[in-house]
Amino acid sequence: MHDMPEDREDTQRRPTEADLEAVRRQLGRPPRGVRRVAHRCGCGLPDVVETAPRLDDGTPFPTVFYLTCPRLCAELGRLEASGLMREWTQRLRSDPELASAYRRAHERYLAYRTSIEDVPEIAGVSAGGMPDRVKCLHALAAHALAVGPGVNPLGDEVLALVPDWAASGPCVQPPAPSGDSAEAGHR
Repeated sequence: MHDMPEDREDTQRRPTEADLEAVRRQLGRPPRGVRRVAHRCGCGLPDVVETAPRLDDGTPFPTVFYLTCPRLCAELGRLEASGLMREWTQRLRSDPELASAYRRAHERYLAYRTSIEDVPEIAGVSAGGMPDRVKCLHALAAHALAVGPGVNPLGDEVLALVPDWAASGPCVQPPAPSGDSAEAGHR
């Protein structure tokens, strides 16, 4: 089990222009504060990016791991609409072992974000409702994908509930390789 994404300064994980363009297409807007690709989908595109704890405009941003894949977001939205978050919040209240593991995930999330930058305005605030409730399955899934299995128990569980979001190929048209961008619109 590991707490943090491996080698966050690894140049292979820094976003390329093609990564940023793919994320822009996934989100339908320019991405903000992207530091690196935290996880790649089976199709090769980013599906989780690591964001700066403070955006370029100075806005504190507590969500370090941001889910970008629209297919996975849609699947998680369906699960949220089903009432799963309410059920899991109740589980946290009745299962001390689960609550303890979820609290550890929260603490690791905070430690990782602070290792990037300490932002006092968001001290103690992690993501997804951690440590006491389940508020956003997207944030929990992004955390689990970025850090790997065994760190965020509910993130791991929610990922096990969704179908393979890469099974039908990329969620957006991948950007053309460098040098071919002028031709991309004519294909």
